[in-house]
Amino acid sequence: MNYLTVENIAKSYGELVLFEDLSFSVHKDQKIAFVAKNGTGKTSILNILSGDDEPDSGNIVYRKGIKVSFLSQDPKFDNKLTVEETIFASDNPILKIIHDYEKALLNPEDTETYQKAFDAMERHQAWDFETQYKQILFKLKLENLSQKVGLLSGGQKKRLSLANALINKPDLLILDEPTNHLDLEMIEWLEAFFAKENITLFMVTHDRYFLERVCNEIIELDEGKLYSYKGNYSYYLEKRDARIEREAVETNKAKQLFKTELEWMRRQPKARTTKSKSRIDDFFEIKHKAHQRRKDYQVQLEINMERLGSKIMEFHNVSKSFKDKVILKGFDYTFKKGERVGIIGKNGTGKTTFLNILTQTTKPDSGKVVKGNTVKFGYYTQSGITIKPEQKVIDVIREFGDYIPLKKGRQISAQQLLERFLFSRKKQYDFVEKLSGGERKRLYLCTVLIQNPNFLILDEPTNDLDIVTLNVLESFLLDFPGCIIVVSHDRYFMDKVVDHLFVFKGEGAIEDFPGNYSDYRVYEDSQPVISKTSEDKKENTSWKQNEASKLSFNEEKELRNIESKLKSLAYDKKQLEDKFLNPELSQEDINTLSEELQGIIDTIEAKEERWFELSEKLEG
Repeated sequence: MNYLTVENIAKSYGELVLFEDLSFSVHKDQKIAFVAKNGTGKTSILNILSGDDEPDSGNIVYRKGIKVSFLSQDPKFDNKLTVEETIFASDNPILKIIHDYEKALLNPEDTETYQKAFDAMERHQAWDFETQYKQILFKLKLENLSQKVGLLSGGQKKRLSLANALINKPDLLILDEPTNHLDLEMIEWLEAFFAKENITLFMVTHDRYFLERVCNEIIELDEGKLYSYKGNYSYYLEKRDARIEREAVETNKAKQLFKTELEWMRRQPKARTTKSKSRIDDFFEIKHKAHQRRKDYQVQLEINMERLGSKIMEFHNVSKSFKDKVILKGFDYTFKKGERVGIIGKNGTGKTTFLNILTQTTKPDSGKVVKGNTVKFGYYTQSGITIKPEQKVIDVIREFGDYIPLKKGRQISAQQLLERFLFSRKKQYDFVEKLSGGERKRLYLCTVLIQNPNFLILDEPTNDLDIVTLNVLESFLLDFPGCIIVVSHDRYFMDKVVDHLFVFKGEGAIEDFPGNYSDYRVYEDSQPVISKTSEDKKENTSWKQNEASKLSFNEEKELRNIESKLKSLAYDKKQLEDKFLNPELSQEDINTLSEELQGIIDTIEAKEERWFELSEKLEG
């Protein structure tokens, strides 16, 4: 069933042509991701679909009678309403019934109104809906229903907009970067929600794990053309590379044929036969194919990193609180050369405060933070670049000088540097406020790196960056010889870049986990449910990987191997359990699968037991 048809749409801004003659459709049960480089029109297409903008030409056709919800980057609300009033302001009839019922509960003496509201709940089977919408609000940390929308942060408003979209149970949900402003726990819940709910999705997202686990089709806008891939992110990468390779072969063939045809054209007399005229027409088609070139430029990151001495950053018994909220409690840590630390934790556990203490823009209540003399921070914050009125892109870079030093005594002009960050000479003279969100983030990244830091702090660096730029940034960070701290909800990015994690547990507790995010999730999922009656129990089970480690080299290696193996075993266990869902299984098949499953469970238990032995020794 066709929900949405996009027919031959085009959009330009002055001389800038974003796209033209684009057509695609969205059908029931499809979960489509729309992928394109920054600045090529992703947000413009979403704005056209939502009705916030119009195409220069072409048509947008929705199926009659379907319910459509939109999640934008900048949701608009009535700031005078409360969270609850905003939700009930929806035109969803079930929400109106729930609202009337909850209102009737406040006045139990009016038995007639209560009975009428109760009967309506029964008649429309609204009980499950009420439970689900309250669960959605709880999962998105919007429990304070009486709070005025005007007092919410930008992230809370985005989550409220997402909650509204999910609660309304649309037939088609159109999302612009749905994982921005969600913590890791929320993202994983949203993945599971989309997996079980029959919602048709069309989304723009840079979250590659989300793409992998949620989407069953990817539409890519590349070089002004649309390409469709019927599969998840891994399938898309494989088929996209094959397509580009095939196009390169075809272009080379066209070039060879063009040389032959060009010679023939030069030899032809002025009077030509009908047959030769046909060949001439073909010649111009061949010429067009032979001169096709991919604008496949990539961001080039190169810096002249300042030398980093032996003393870097030291935390000595550092504590920090805001009134009753404890952020750090007796935190000790000594950073070493080349450390790559990921920071994870729920919103409000103090991650940003920790970074401010690290950079010494916030003072601790007690304890000492010692900074090495050679440390030079590069701090990429969530707030991004500060836009000055009438400031052009080139002016932003020239504030750091007309020439920027690179490695080995070389230097580069401000114009050349911007070209390496994919800003053409023409684009460099655009006003900064005209840039797309992703282009602004790319420019901001440029300003951070050209100051030649040796200690990079990246606070949500992946927001609004396209996947191509993310891949380049990841490669750069893997080769970066200095220290790196990353706060990110992008699990793919974290897995690729960091070596260990600071896990902010709240109430000042920070665990140092030796592995990436996927390792941590496997470890967490493998743990028995432990009573939370004592904070001391939490601290006793914390990871502590420092110079006092009592494990031998081989034992540390074994510990890491166990973590990796547990991840693999958990996957195998899930795959086997899914096979039991097949109704056509014979009794013999069930017995065989049961034996295999028991074998995996026994192996997991043995690995976990050894893991506990080694971790106790590590803590001992």
